[in-house]
Amino acid sequence: MMLIEEASVPDEVLPLAAFKAHLRLGTGFAQEDVQDPVLKSFLKAALAAVEARTGKALISRVFSWSVTRWRDPCAEGLPIAPVRAIEALEISDADGADLIVSPERYGLEIDSQRPKIVARGGGFGAIPSGGKASIRFQAGFGPEWSDLPDDLAQAVFLLAAHYYEYRDETSLTRGCMPFGVQTLIERYRPMRLFAGARG
Repeated sequence: MMLIEEASVPDEVLPLAAFKAHLRLGTGFAQEDVQDPVLKSFLKAALAAVEARTGKALISRVFSWSVTRWRDPCAEGLPIAPVRAIEALEISDADGADLIVSPERYGLEIDSQRPKIVARGGGFGAIPSGGKASIRFQAGFGPEWSDLPDDLAQAVFLLAAHYYEYRDETSLTRGCMPFGVQTLIERYRPMRLFAGARG
């Protein structure tokens, strides 16, 4: 299984001016944009960290999910939410020859935690030995920063500010996350139901 982010978050979507205000950085100076590349990198790092902890794509973009076998030949869970649309389903053999599955044969089951691509009729079709199935889909709350829920946007700001404040601290290597950020993202984290249950 492999998740590939086919497009990164564009710089123009990042709320740079609002983040500067959050940091209380001065304005009106001749070189006030000198820190922009650094601030953008902290925003992107915080965005990625919040996405990893929540299993949510914050800004809409295209992903590709590849599997070598179906967990269920009639429904395959997608590893990130919220999914807006399935763009393509392709099944390839060991030689790389692709079969594009008609969109009429599948649909999207929307779920805030674990969306699925669901087969209509007789299943998706077998994945050949040595081959794979690739599902291309669009996920995210929306294309603009304003599309994010307020608590997730605030979590990104708090974490990016934490990175900025401790940017020279080399001992922060274990992926620490401030308590306030954890509290804001808690309700978005994937739920693990029936953990350890035996059938």
